[in-house]
Amino acid sequence: MTDDVAAARAAAEEKSAFSHPPADPDATAAYGDDPDHVIDFWTPRGGSGSAPVVVVLHGGAWRAPYDRRHISPFAAFLAHRGFAVASVEYRRGAAGADGGDPVAGRWPDTFDDVAAALDALPALIREHLPAGDPRRVVLTGHSAGGHLALWAAARHVLPAGSPWRTDAPAPLRGVVALAPVADLEVADKLGVCGGAIRELLGGDGHFAERRPHADPALLLPTGIATTLVQGRADIEVPHAVAESYADAAAKAGEVVGVTLLPDVGHFPLIDPAADACAVVAEEIAQLAW
Repeated sequence: MTDDVAAARAAAEEKSAFSHPPADPDATAAYGDDPDHVIDFWTPRGGSGSAPVVVVLHGGAWRAPYDRRHISPFAAFLAHRGFAVASVEYRRGAAGADGGDPVAGRWPDTFDDVAAALDALPALIREHLPAGDPRRVVLTGHSAGGHLALWAAARHVLPAGSPWRTDAPAPLRGVVALAPVADLEVADKLGVCGGAIRELLGGDGHFAERRPHADPALLLPTGIATTLVQGRADIEVPHAVAESYADAAAKAGEVVGVTLLPDVGHFPLIDPAADACAVVAEEIAQLAW
């Protein structure tokens, strides 16, 4: 496939994914004081009794223009599949100066927020998502959100002294990371998200020192069931990034599942109109139920 054809297909896939109107949640709750410290909740449609909870972390290169609303149709799709859903917002990078490109992420704010949200979730689920079972939680995220999902599941193996380190693994059934920025070094070398990797860590001068606290590929093994779902035709986050993470896990003595979807790019994984989205729901169900 030529570069022009690949780019045209990627553009069409992105247009389809963003064509759905935002879905309104059933409830929204705060986990902190900042306007971005909120979590949207969807109750499961159909069925009876408690349902597994899917925690969603949206992507968008950790940049401010992309918030949780762009992934709300995917969250609603999961709710219609019988899951209880919690979609987390967090602080992203500031708008670009003088009309320039927005910055990717904030250090340490982005990581502070994801850690705080996950810590607050069990109580918020009981209060705002009574149909959800906090004992059956699967964490998922797309692209930059996939990075954050893998990172959040690995807080117990962060370096000693890290402010986000926990004493024990998160109580998760598993992680399903969608086209994740799973290996920051490989993603950086491939130019993923136009320099966003280094911006996330605060710039070139901090990349090496902060990477051990932020790179999922260095935080292994986690002991938590993990599956990566990736389109083979993804030109936004090439599948080499996911494969590098899986290789690192194997070297650490852990098996990570990698589901590679042929003729699928970056955005169909969260597009309710795409067959790939149904595959994602099945991967989540395998861990959740």
